[in-house]
Amino acid sequence: MNIRKINEFTFEIPKTGSMRVPGIIFASERMINHAVKEKAAEQVANVASMPGIVGRSMAMPDIHWGYGFPIGGVAAFDENEGVISPGGIGYDINCGVRLLRTNLKREDVATALDILLPALFSNIPSGVGSTGKLNIPSAEVEKVLEKGAAWAVSKGFGEKTDLENTEENGTYRGADPSALSNRAVERGREQLGTLGAGNHFLEIQEVAVIYDKAAAEAYGLFEGQITVMIHTGSRGLGYQVCDDFLALMQSAQRKYGIVLPDRQLACAPIGSAEGRRYFSAMAAAANYAWANRQIITHWARETFMKVLSLSPRELGIDVVYDVAHNIGKFEEHGGRKLFVHRKGATRAFGPGEKGVPERYSKAGQPVLVPGTMGTESFVLCGTRAAMDKTFGSTCHGAGRVMSRTQSIKTVNGRELVKKLKENGINVLSDSYKTLAEEAPGAYKVVGDVVAVCEAAGISRKVAKLKPLGVIKG
Repeated sequence: MNIRKINEFTFEIPKTGSMRVPGIIFASERMINHAVKEKAAEQVANVASMPGIVGRSMAMPDIHWGYGFPIGGVAAFDENEGVISPGGIGYDINCGVRLLRTNLKREDVATALDILLPALFSNIPSGVGSTGKLNIPSAEVEKVLEKGAAWAVSKGFGEKTDLENTEENGTYRGADPSALSNRAVERGREQLGTLGAGNHFLEIQEVAVIYDKAAAEAYGLFEGQITVMIHTGSRGLGYQVCDDFLALMQSAQRKYGIVLPDRQLACAPIGSAEGRRYFSAMAAAANYAWANRQIITHWARETFMKVLSLSPRELGIDVVYDVAHNIGKFEEHGGRKLFVHRKGATRAFGPGEKGVPERYSKAGQPVLVPGTMGTESFVLCGTRAAMDKTFGSTCHGAGRVMSRTQSIKTVNGRELVKKLKENGINVLSDSYKTLAEEAPGAYKVVGDVVAVCEAAGISRKVAKLKPLGVIKG
């Protein structure tokens, strides 16, 4: 594959064949070689052939092969001439990350961790096919799909201030529950308030390093502080939405005469009936995910207060930010209204940009980059350069380098738990198989991914978070 090195951390796929724009991958030499080997770079080129694409087809340094679009992919389309594609958003719609800060330091929880972690594991359902404690009727699911995290807060799951620090304030306008199949709604009925499995987790962390003191202060972070990170999405409901619309989009693509190099890029014009219907369903699934993380936040607060016998004021668990990394958004860039697909990529709006909470306006939008079990996570901030280079986007995590099947063959789940405990990290899970699939060695080094993003100027390090206890499905 023809790839041109622009600088140490930026590689270009020149426009050729059916490509309408060039491709850009932010990566190190090692990362770009892996992306080429597993054909994720080829997917970047394929996306560049889609109608109405603007600027460049891009991928972040956590790039790896995905359905249609690579994971780590970013592509923006003209609202009038462009297309919308389920493969550009992914199966787990609004899979995302929420970070909670506390008033606690490590010494405040050190002796209680052996009680606190099992209590969280008991209070927050997790695992494959896990069902929640709510089991709400279908009519109520529709309200969740319309209102998102605001529905959860209205039912007593959290505070209104939580919404202020959530992307889109936790409610994606334009959601239409009627666009979803009955099967999708039924799958969502019993799974609200659950972590699920795979790479989803809840993690108790310690702020190990502060890199940007001013931004950290704006975000309410300090060294030695206890934080909680929640990583989950729209569960079976979002998966069903994607599955339902992939079939519809394939027929729509034929209807509108769209020819693409990969059938997994199935799409429809943004303004078409099919495109509008998918957007409405995708927005509804995104709302479900924000409600899901909001409810888990409430139960985490309850657990901390009960185990530590602290009042809400003493505990001080507040939402730092909640950001989506599988979503499509109408945004204005360069004076032009675009529809931006981010699949395994995080919005990283710079200082003063519309959409950034006022309290973070000077620092820029918080960006949450989870590591893997046993490895650090990072808090970054968005930059003005990201607005120019990547439509305000950056990485979302470490990015896989090994398939789940490969990881199972090389990692013993029981031994992994033992090794992590020796390193001071407690892990609780329903499945040793899941732990083997999600072993740290199956992913890139998250610090390397973050370093590329910082070197490229598309986000900047604020803090490093060290894991103390992890819940996996």
